[in-house]
Amino acid sequence: MRYLLVAALTAAVTAAGLAWLRGRYLAVTVEGVSMVPTLRPGQRLLARRGAGVTGDIVVVRGGRGLMVKRLAACEGERLPAVLGGGLVPVGRVAVLGDNPGRSADSRQFGLLPASAVVAVVRSAPVRT
Repeated sequence: MRYLLVAALTAAVTAAGLAWLRGRYLAVTVEGVSMVPTLRPGQRLLARRGAGVTGDIVVVRGGRGLMVKRLAACEGERLPAVLGGGLVPVGRVAVLGDNPGRSADSRQFGLLPASAVVAVVRSAPVRT
């Protein structure tokens, strides 16, 4: 009886811990070449859910689903010259790929709502 109680408690604690981690972190796989040479297709990354700061590699939700890009400018900051300069409006962000010739980013689809930033990459690529 005692064994069953310990096993049930262990299972409950493990499930709660996994649910907590899943709510805070996101595992993503890099698809495409938009972030080469920084990241390569197929690399696995661990990202923490939440907003980032300029220069962070982030996971954003866009028209093509989840994408991994670099946060180029946040609200109130100056846009990079490739995006025309000027200031980023409140509630918006600009994202760019590290491989400009092969990236669909804010140069094509414009500024994204700040809420489109799903997570910030916090790990070096994870070997699979």
